[in-house]
Amino acid sequence: MQNLLQKLIGTLKNDERLIIDGRLVKNKVVELALAMDEGLISLLLGNESIKKHFFKEIGRALVFDKVAFQSFVSNKQFLPDSYTAFKNKIGLTADREYLTESKEVVLSWAYKDCVLEGGQTKEDQKRKEIFWNETLAPDEIDRLLAPKALSNFKKYDKNGEHKVGTISLDDNLIIKGNNLLALHSLKNKYTGKVKLIYIDPPYNTGSDSFGYNDSFNHSTWLTFMKNRLEVAKELLRDDGSIWINIDDDESHYLKILCDEVLGRENFVANIVWQKKYTISNDAKYFSDNHDHIIVFAKNKEMFVVNGIDRTQEQNARYKNPDDDINGEWMTQPLHAKSGNDTNFSYKFKNGVVWEPPRGTYPRYSKESLSRFEFESRLWFGKDGKAVPRLKKYLKDMGNVRPATIWLHQEAGNNDEANKEIKQVVEDFNFSTPKPERLLQRIFAIGSTEKDLILDFYSGSGTSGAVAHKMKRKYIMIEQMDYIHELPETRLKKVIDGEQGGISKSVDWQGGGSFTYCELTQHNANIIDKIEKASTTESLKLIWHEIEKTGFISYKINPETINENIHEFEALTIEEKKQLLIAILDKNQLYVNYSEIEDGDYQIPEDDKKLNKQFYGEV
Repeated sequence: MQNLLQKLIGTLKNDERLIIDGRLVKNKVVELALAMDEGLISLLLGNESIKKHFFKEIGRALVFDKVAFQSFVSNKQFLPDSYTAFKNKIGLTADREYLTESKEVVLSWAYKDCVLEGGQTKEDQKRKEIFWNETLAPDEIDRLLAPKALSNFKKYDKNGEHKVGTISLDDNLIIKGNNLLALHSLKNKYTGKVKLIYIDPPYNTGSDSFGYNDSFNHSTWLTFMKNRLEVAKELLRDDGSIWINIDDDESHYLKILCDEVLGRENFVANIVWQKKYTISNDAKYFSDNHDHIIVFAKNKEMFVVNGIDRTQEQNARYKNPDDDINGEWMTQPLHAKSGNDTNFSYKFKNGVVWEPPRGTYPRYSKESLSRFEFESRLWFGKDGKAVPRLKKYLKDMGNVRPATIWLHQEAGNNDEANKEIKQVVEDFNFSTPKPERLLQRIFAIGSTEKDLILDFYSGSGTSGAVAHKMKRKYIMIEQMDYIHELPETRLKKVIDGEQGGISKSVDWQGGGSFTYCELTQHNANIIDKIEKASTTESLKLIWHEIEKTGFISYKINPETINENIHEFEALTIEEKKQLLIAILDKNQLYVNYSEIEDGDYQIPEDDKKLNKQFYGEV
């Protein structure tokens, strides 16, 4: 194959149209091939090896197999970039395909030098968050998903920060660390305990708050989500539900993925939420004004939908023009669309004879109509002779069955959410926060007081803030450093009694507590160093540190890197970082709980005690 590659590259270089800035351009090669360009085909026919490989003899004619040619040229080994070439040379391949194409488990980290847009402190500090990701095959996952040791425990209440003495199922938790590994660490104690999961995952658009590198493609994103949904399902109670906030780009694929993981029979609803109330006239096609919220139950037969509070607009429809002692009322007709009595007639005491309109049937029996008349529950109009209707009293109306379209007036919008964030951290511009009213509605429908809420993409911390104010327990997971600005700072202000968001509507006065902890890092500390490095020399020093630690993937021969260090030096800073992270053994990112007594990790005795409580050993 390598021989064919070299022959093809050498042949194509003879066509000046394919050369830009002294380099062959892959896209131009594919473009001309698909167009059956005469010049290109003549060039290919001039080499016997190429002709034999990409042309078929049918009858007496040679037919160009442009599909096979496109597939060959599109392979990463044809004209690889310097990063891919070096990665291939040092052994980061699997079964002749690149690791990112073996879709089994997807991990992701963010470059610290490309912090989330919300991390900027000045308008001119425009930075993006780029997630580096890697897909691991099953034979590389021997200890990756084992429960992790927790550390850096802190408890916060109205009196400030405290040392954590005990930890239990009643504690609200904020956990810093990779969410896939944190979810697996929760399984031992929280399987079957979570009533409601709400997540607002990265949308994989490249234009939201998460800018992914080119390997985080559609199929990798679905694998990324599948890994997390599978373990999330285990954590749900049998009567629990999961609510996923997503946009149009992935919503339909995500629905099918959820059908597979959670069961198509457990699909509850696709809610359309109006996230914007203004029209974007600069949109190329349509103004994007909504998000989807996909709702699945763990077991639909056991899932109960709570009604939502009536709005003032709904209550305003009830009047009391006749001073009825039962209060405000509205009316409904006495007929129905279906039935079997086709010859119904009833005469009321005031002489009015009522028959169902043609094509309809009586909704009530004659006995019921007699009772309604006795109870003065019928309305015959102002003159007392109109077609009778049955009164429905406001006092008898309970909550309202939720609909699947949520307008911004009822459930908030992005602008409202940003204002709520600014009340917490004034100069923090989180790009996709969700309003508290949206989460209030979700939690009201899917949970009750003291139920446990889980959000493993906690972002700006809205879910924790709302759960706290609504007297739910919660677990939030976030791996980014802004966890300390949001949501940690946000929850502290909630405990202090902040009055933003839904506070006034639920009469929030402050109180409660939460416990913060982190997955204990192992070679993840080296990832932190890599992310903070800014020069080639500093990254080379980190490489030599990696050599000494032995935290290297079994696929890598360190000598190969040292022998080709000039190729490493030729990479961009970002490519050097990505490569160094790629060669680390991902099974050793964090300290496993099973190794908590290993003296090499220097776990404090107090942390050991709390870990044993968390994992139910004491």
